[in-house]
Amino acid sequence: MPCASAIFAPDLLAGRVVLVTGGGTNLGREAARELLGAGALVVIAGRRAEVLEEACADLGAGASAVVGDIREPADRERIVRTALERHGRLDVLVNNAGGQYFVPAESISEKGWNAVQRLNVGGTLGMMEAAAEHGFGPEGGAIVNVTVSPHSGMPAMAHTGTARAAVEALGRELAAEWAACGIAVTSLAIGRFDTASLRKYPAVLTRSIARTVPLQRLGTMQEFGWAVVMLASPLGRAFSGGTLTLDGGVDNWHGPWPTGDQAEDGVVPIEARPAAAPPPSG
Repeated sequence: MPCASAIFAPDLLAGRVVLVTGGGTNLGREAARELLGAGALVVIAGRRAEVLEEACADLGAGASAVVGDIREPADRERIVRTALERHGRLDVLVNNAGGQYFVPAESISEKGWNAVQRLNVGGTLGMMEAAAEHGFGPEGGAIVNVTVSPHSGMPAMAHTGTARAAVEALGRELAAEWAACGIAVTSLAIGRFDTASLRKYPAVLTRSIARTVPLQRLGTMQEFGWAVVMLASPLGRAFSGGTLTLDGGVDNWHGPWPTGDQAEDGVVPIEARPAAAPPPSG
């Protein structure tokens, strides 16, 4: 049996069917784990059968997999229809699949730029359309698009920053357009998380990256999973058309924290405040 969620009721998503793209590894797998723990049936999608098989064995009962490439229109429709064939319904799509590579903006090739846009924008939009057209029933459904923070710019990641901004814009537009069909569309913008994928980047980046987060640590994959479950729950519909940012404050800060001239032995000094006056007696 799947492990129960640490913070959500085990039947929160009972009877709900959730499709998670990029669900075989890292954040996608942890989202699937938390969804299962809240009672959902989960279909994970990805391009590598062996990775998906291993993930399903790890996730346990309630998880199944479908192999497909979200960049291909025929695969997108087949992924959605597979979830329907197995469970008779589709309630939530988590658009987690995406990718990029570490490169300065001036060094991005046309081929690299197009590849990132095709996956992150074209693939995400195509999955949204496939779910809306072929997956959700008359009562509608919910779409969670995973994007990235900070929104103010991403050094050496301009290609993906541009792509994810486009996804958020599409989400806002389609949330309004599809509201009458009962379809909610929300973006989940994430910051720096401690994943195997992050550790593939240059060591100089991974050593210092936590210092760029005001919270002073990387996010955990479980925290990501909790956010996905919340957005997949009935409460999630209240966020439709918006962006939920889960980044430890990165959107509000640039550079190391605390700054060198602010900190004393790595600690930000606290301003002395006068003691509060005692309440009047009698």
